[in-house]
Amino acid sequence: MTTDEIKEHLKQVKYPGFSRDIVSFGLVRSAGVLDGVAKVALAISTNDPKIPLHLKTEVEKCLRAIPGVKETLVEISVAAVKNPAAPANGGNLAGNAGAPKAIKFAVAIASGKGGVGKSTFSVNLACALAQLLEFQGRNGRVGLMDCDIYGPSVPLMIGLHGARPEVEGENLVPMERHGVKVMSMGFLVDDNTPVVWRGPMIMKTIQQFVQNVKWGELDVLLVDLPPGTGDAQLSLVQTLPLDGAVIVTTPQPAATNVARKGGLMFQKVNVPILGVAENMSYFLDPAGNKHALFGSGGGLITAEKLGTTLLGQVPLIAAIREGGDSGLPVVVNDPSGAAATVFRQIAEELLARLSKSARPAM
Repeated sequence: MTTDEIKEHLKQVKYPGFSRDIVSFGLVRSAGVLDGVAKVALAISTNDPKIPLHLKTEVEKCLRAIPGVKETLVEISVAAVKNPAAPANGGNLAGNAGAPKAIKFAVAIASGKGGVGKSTFSVNLACALAQLLEFQGRNGRVGLMDCDIYGPSVPLMIGLHGARPEVEGENLVPMERHGVKVMSMGFLVDDNTPVVWRGPMIMKTIQQFVQNVKWGELDVLLVDLPPGTGDAQLSLVQTLPLDGAVIVTTPQPAATNVARKGGLMFQKVNVPILGVAENMSYFLDPAGNKHALFGSGGGLITAEKLGTTLLGQVPLIAAIREGGDSGLPVVVNDPSGAAATVFRQIAEELLARLSKSARPAM
């Protein structure tokens, strides 16, 4: 039996808490069978002592099910997860042209229409990405830039309401929570100060959030955009090279028709649509039954019209709203629940699509 054949069997073993398997995560370092003895070596990064034991048990169970295997030998190399050191130049996008690229992927989260839960989606997706990368030993590699200048709600939803960022020289230092680095207008104005700005001031603020924030080395920067297709969207496209956009919608035509227009705007400025996420797709009652309160199929239809894929359907449950109000996103507060599972699946698919469409090195 070849190594590839063994790995096909090992794809049945999922990493705890994720729908992805240990092979697709790249954790299998070697695999082979000799004289009825199956040998597999794994290399993982974690601070949780339960995970290596769980994986060893599951891998052994998988190997014993292979015809001809009489004995198993599973070796697991465990590296402690450490926070990466900050880059010498502060990781600023406005650094020297010869410096390493600080942000690997930048993704806009857009809706076209307000009221579809885009910011809630952005916060939970960012936390899901942070969890996913943490299991790969890449802590602090996710950023969330809240560009909803007029109604910034990200600080409340991620548990940083009332916080204020530090200033180093001419740069702001992003706040950090749940493994996500965050910058928002909500950090810079108090609750009783409305933001009454015209287009040029919005554009300047977005440029500063990109160029004058010490993001450090990031694998993914999510940009939570305000509704519409105006100054904020165009300014972002002109300032930050986007690797794609995710369109958030609810199922009913009142939302999907506007979401499609938002997607077309990105296509016109040559930003690829990475997928559509359908929020509030169905109400999940305590018995586990689904109820299509806002209709059904709208997200899939929108994705098809934009020539992309439906990344996932997020249920309408109280825990998501409660998590946003308390600053404990459902992905963090209930990681094994139905909503968290969907957000992690979307995060996995997003990373996979980004890797396939990676920009060539400069």
